Amino acid sequence: MIRLIGYLFGLASVLALGVAAVIAVYLIGVTKDLPDYEVLASYSPPVTTRIHAGNGALMAEYARERRLFLPIQAIPDRVKAAFLSAEDKNFYNHPGVDITGLGRAIVVNLQNFGSGRRPVGASTITQQVAKNFLLSSDQTMDRKIKEAILSFRIEQAYSKDKILELYLNEIFFGLNAYGIAGAALTYFDKSVTELTIAETAYLAALPKGPNNYHPFRRTEAALERRNWVIDRMVENGFVAREEGDEAKKEPLGVNLRRTGSSLFASDYFAEEVRRQIIERYGDQALYEGGLSVRTSLDPKMQVAARKALQSALLTYDQRRGFREPIKTISLEGDWGVPLAEIPALADVPEWKVAVVLDVAADGVDIGLQPAKEAGGKVVAERVRGRIAPGDMEWAFRSASADRKSSKSPVGVLNPGDVVYVEAKEEGSSAYRLRQLPKVQGGLVAMDPHTGRVLAIAGGFSYAQSEFNRATQAMRQPGSSFKPFVYAAALDTGYTPASVIMDAPVEFVSGGQVWRPQNYGGGSAGPQTLRLGIEKSRNLMTVRLANDMGMNLVAEYAERFGIYNKMNPVLAMSLGSGETTVMRMVSAYAVFANGGKQIKPTLIDRIQDRHGKTIFRHEDRICEACNAERFTGQEEPTVVDNREQVLDPMTAYQITSMMEGVVSRGTAAGKIKLGRPVAGKTGTSNDEKDAWFVGYTPDLVAGVYIGFDQPAPMGRGSTGGSLAAPVFNDFMQMATADTPPGQFFVPAGMSFIPVNRTTGMFAYEGEPDTIIEAFKPGTGPADSLSIIGMDGYAAPEEILRDSPQANQAVTSGSGGLF
Repeated sequence: MIRLIGYLFGLASVLALGVAAVIAVYLIGVTKDLPDYEVLASYSPPVTTRIHAGNGALMAEYARERRLFLPIQAIPDRVKAAFLSAEDKNFYNHPGVDITGLGRAIVVNLQNFGSGRRPVGASTITQQVAKNFLLSSDQTMDRKIKEAILSFRIEQAYSKDKILELYLNEIFFGLNAYGIAGAALTYFDKSVTELTIAETAYLAALPKGPNNYHPFRRTEAALERRNWVIDRMVENGFVAREEGDEAKKEPLGVNLRRTGSSLFASDYFAEEVRRQIIERYGDQALYEGGLSVRTSLDPKMQVAARKALQSALLTYDQRRGFREPIKTISLEGDWGVPLAEIPALADVPEWKVAVVLDVAADGVDIGLQPAKEAGGKVVAERVRGRIAPGDMEWAFRSASADRKSSKSPVGVLNPGDVVYVEAKEEGSSAYRLRQLPKVQGGLVAMDPHTGRVLAIAGGFSYAQSEFNRATQAMRQPGSSFKPFVYAAALDTGYTPASVIMDAPVEFVSGGQVWRPQNYGGGSAGPQTLRLGIEKSRNLMTVRLANDMGMNLVAEYAERFGIYNKMNPVLAMSLGSGETTVMRMVSAYAVFANGGKQIKPTLIDRIQDRHGKTIFRHEDRICEACNAERFTGQEEPTVVDNREQVLDPMTAYQITSMMEGVVSRGTAAGKIKLGRPVAGKTGTSNDEKDAWFVGYTPDLVAGVYIGFDQPAPMGRGSTGGSLAAPVFNDFMQMATADTPPGQFFVPAGMSFIPVNRTTGMFAYEGEPDTIIEAFKPGTGPADSLSIIGMDGYAAPEEILRDSPQANQAVTSGSGGLF
């Protein structure tokens, strides 16, 4: 008997050793290719990049996975408690695998075998970290064993708080939200510190299956799961019973966060910043790098730019009549459902989409587009309004060949037509008819001393068209290019009092004859450079450019950044080349800042996810600016290392001449700022482009208006009539709270009275006198000398026959009298 027992014992030992050997071989095979868990120490998840305005306001966010990384110390205890209660209540006590929980799960699954119920899991938070970071999601025994082994190793290498930090920042919550911070913003538009018990419990319910607990499609299941989590929090002592009962009575309260641009009117600006970051660092850095980007945007100026440009585009468009409705829908049944499917203009919230319900001579009854609930369901309420004839009178004129003009709303609109409307007053049921303008434009505002771009309006509406006409549209600047021709002349010996012949001229090249003309035809005879720029004389500009040589003009245009490579032909002196508003504004900033080259920038600073600055626009040198403490030392000096691309005296002379454009030239009566301002109009051939670029001592702005496919805008659609009022409206709003400054006058300038026609010295009391600025060593001519006199009579005879004004005037404002 003893021998039998010994035999059986030996056999059992052999079998046990065999099984152990088999298990050992299996485990060796399973573990030999286990991933390196030490990579968790350098965990760097994809994180949302955030774009901020100059005042810190959030403009936009970009991410493939909407995630904001939070260290465990920044996550409230209540949030931790909710996830521990929902996922792993013994987290701080087990070694990586919860043996008790695993045994309980096995028992429950055996009891439920054959019932069709879903198997109960027993994965700990550590196991989920191992699976999410290091393994696949395959439902196999090999993966579960690898997961358990890795969990033990992770627990030995990292603290519990570190493991929980990894888990809470990595998990997927649905709706493209990753991590607890991203989920709080996505579902409730709150930070984690603001979450209520109910909200925290709902977020803790989601990792099990976001689609199973969708807040709108599976609302009942979501509430049931949330309440289950609240009960576990009460059971585990994290929440008082009374608090838990109150939390269970609350609705889900999901308030989905709006994606895209967060700051009103900043869409074009944010998109330009997005493109620049991709160009500089690549799209992975933008969508996964967690960059913090501080831009130069001034929200107040941005709203002003939008308003000024939109108003001008609408005014021009409405003068040409009504084209057609957005579309037509059936009024049978509930008109609100099909109306709700028509996209509204997200960046023009003043406008509403409406359907025409009835049309009569005394007005139009409309139904406003109903809102949608967060889940996509159209609300039941139907709001109506009315358009009076006087609020759509502009539309009586038809701009469409398919429609006839009318004398009342009848014939303009029909029942079922879908249109845009705008409330006359907030909360009013009276509306104005609107339509998207076909004409477009762009506006840029910049600090001329730093190059910081403060506002960009790239068109009427970003929702209508994402094409940024301020930075992407290549347009002919027309006469707004002329100041650079005159700057080249002043730098090479001419003075503002130099006289040029304004008379017909022709040039022959390659068998082709070119006969430039002044706008409106005609000519004025001999005129000073000042009058040439003030009145925007094409014939004078061409003669001046021809006298200097176009190679010099091209050099200046390239030096100022207007063109990369300019074709040195005479027609380019009249702005026939193509450039952008951004480039023109940057070039005019050189005049405004005294001749310093600037680098236009939309980005002040970029920081990586760790807060390290990786880009800074400011490159001026200030060695003493970072003193640790004040010890009575003098104020630090900032070294201006920008390149001087224009003589400061020339910059002032051009500024003074362009002040004359505003006060008595092509922009006279259009600019009313009550402070020193200089600028130049521009109009291309056939009025296809209308420009105005101008500046005060501390702000430069430029605007153009034109059709995207260049086409004539109609006689009189000049820079002075279309673009200058936009500049004026913008600048009035942008400078309303700032004191007026004076243009800087370089030391050594001489101010001498001259005859505004002959450019010669004028004595006190002489008519037609102007105070002109001269550089040292220059002054008015002793005798009349006219550039471009070939083929003409003597200067005295021409002057005698040339009609001139008999009025004394004073040029400029800075330091002049």
